[in-house]
Amino acid sequence: MPGSDTSTVVPPAAAPAPGRARRQWAIAHRPDALGPVRQQARASLAAWGVEQAAAEAVVLVVSELVTNAVCHALPPVGLRLRHDRADRRLWVEVSDGGPAAGGAAGALPPDEHGRGLLLVAAVALEHGARPHRGTAVVRWACLAAD
Repeated sequence: MPGSDTSTVVPPAAAPAPGRARRQWAIAHRPDALGPVRQQARASLAAWGVEQAAAEAVVLVVSELVTNAVCHALPPVGLRLRHDRADRRLWVEVSDGGPAAGGAAGALPPDEHGRGLLLVAAVALEHGARPHRGTAVVRWACLAAD
């Protein structure tokens, strides 16, 4: 991401439908980008009036999915949050450039990694992954907004 040390907000192409809100970020492919991303996600969730417990669950999912993308995948990394007020659902989507050769997992002791998707599964109503632009991947989770 040229000229940026942290994440930056990418404005959506069109306004979200009534009853829905969304934010998107391009994320620097560096572990220290996670702190600002969490702060921006919290600020968006607060602006949308999301209850504290639901907001903390979303921030946990953001942390886990963004960390996985930065540690195990190629850039670019992106984050999209969506709030569907009518369905009372929050969506987290993290895209990446596809698997990195070797990844960074081998640099950590076994007890320091490997639980991220278990945490996501524990707090999400649903979660999964889908292909995106060839070798890229979008990992997503749907959470209750209340």
